Amino acid sequence: MIHFLASIRTGAWVGVDAMRVNPLRTILSTLGVVIGVASLVAVLCLGDGMERAARSQIERTTDVQTVSIAARTTERVDGQVFPVRDYPIFGPQDAADVKDVPLAEAVALQVTGTTTVDLPETGKRRQTSITGSLARIEEFSHLELDAGRFFTDAEASRGAKVAVLSWLLARDLMDGRAPHGIIGRNVRINGQPTEVIGVLSPYEGERDGSQSAVIPFATAHAVLPPMATPRPTTLIVRAPRVEQVPALEAEVQGWVAERWGKRSEKVLVQTSKARLQQAMQGILMFKLFLGAITGISLIVGGIGIMNVLLASVSERTREIGIRKAMGARSRDILLQFLAESVAVAGTGSAVGIALGLVAAFGITAIIRAQSDAGFLQASFSLSTLIVASLAPIVVGLVFGTYPARRAARLSPIDAIRHE
Repeated sequence: MIHFLASIRTGAWVGVDAMRVNPLRTILSTLGVVIGVASLVAVLCLGDGMERAARSQIERTTDVQTVSIAARTTERVDGQVFPVRDYPIFGPQDAADVKDVPLAEAVALQVTGTTTVDLPETGKRRQTSITGSLARIEEFSHLELDAGRFFTDAEASRGAKVAVLSWLLARDLMDGRAPHGIIGRNVRINGQPTEVIGVLSPYEGERDGSQSAVIPFATAHAVLPPMATPRPTTLIVRAPRVEQVPALEAEVQGWVAERWGKRSEKVLVQTSKARLQQAMQGILMFKLFLGAITGISLIVGGIGIMNVLLASVSERTREIGIRKAMGARSRDILLQFLAESVAVAGTGSAVGIALGLVAAFGITAIIRAQSDAGFLQASFSLSTLIVASLAPIVVGLVFGTYPARRAARLSPIDAIRHE
């Protein structure tokens, strides 16, 4: 074992000395690896950034990362729909308990309904979709404020008469004046005075459509019109990652069965499976595409190493013969050229990582400037550093093996006689 390690050390020093004696050849052989690693790092950083941006957009604009728990209010029998009686009504305690599910990152409790909202000062009245929720709904649904604030835990628990309006509803109620001017005023939700404490930011293209308002969960039961049957409520559980939604769905189903027993048949656990599959398929295709590009870049660099080492074997045939005549074994020659190959790959890796980082962050800056995509940021992770460091070494070993074996098999007599 000691002799083997000594052989590796000797071969490495000889290989490094050969690189130092032929700097031009070393630079040319390293250049291919530099380009390959720089491409690898740039693509990985851009890919990580784009995947993160895509996930952020998915979380913010879709519900593919959530599992909903809703009461089954109707059932179909022989093609006819019949109402279901005695269905579960979820409350704040259920929301607190479902947080104990291992993959539950966040939980929301909501009740929805439609009623009129009017502003006495302008006389404007609108039919509005009302959502009653627990506090911190903005963290769950990624809602952004144009002005004002969201209601607090204390306001939600005591059923305070406060509301956060959509930008479109605030604009219509203010009758042409600045929407944020409605903050601090009292609107009437189903005839009950309610203070406006916030206005949501307008989303792209928000000009027409239905208006909406968010109020505390306890307040919603007081202001929404009564129904002949209890108003259904919905629990929404969010998974940490899109890929973990199926596992979270299974855990939620187990929680429902344990908590509601026989009545669990009246509970629906649902996900956006079709949209979830599309999102996961898109992310997988994106990763495979990036892997193919980086693989091609590294193969090109590896071929460059192999070509240069083959030329080096031909140029140094007499040197190899003299080393063998002086007692060097085939294994020593093999280790020498493999060490040279790995040294070339390692040097190219260090330079390529630096160039790749500069390229990745420079490209994203250009993209943000040209496309107004402020959400896109290059991302550099530990896994990217590990892959960028190890992949060139593996490539150096793989593509350096053939030239090294060819050199190791040379006959000492024929090598010394070579011109």
